[in-house]
Amino acid sequence: MARTLIVEADGGSRGNPGLAGSGSVVIDAATGEVLAEVGRYLGHASNNVAEYTALIEGVRRALEIDPDAELHVRMDSKLVVEQMSGRWKIKHPDMAELAARARELLTGTPVRFEWIPRLQNSRADAAANRAMDLRADFG
Repeated sequence: MARTLIVEADGGSRGNPGLAGSGSVVIDAATGEVLAEVGRYLGHASNNVAEYTALIEGVRRALEIDPDAELHVRMDSKLVVEQMSGRWKIKHPDMAELAARARELLTGTPVRFEWIPRLQNSRADAAANRAMDLRADFG
């Protein structure tokens, strides 16, 4: 049975568009142990770009940890969860490009997307805010 990794991802933009960052946390589903935390400073960007970046960076890190893992992606962005699940169309060209990058990363990887309330995504939110505050990448 494959290992399951949870990817909690969140993006933020102060101004939308404005100062933006993304945060992702990779967690071992069996133990609850945090295996990685990733933050990306995006400069001036929209909240949706930050959310997709968080997804991409979280998935990339999870697959570096275990390329054979099943992924459970948890996000408070209803837009990203619904678009990546195929239930909502992607109309904006920039979002379509980011979604395509995420799908390419996920090729061959079993993945489940789940929308969670913002309060349940505090670790990823904190990582995104840290990247914005530091104006730097980490993890």
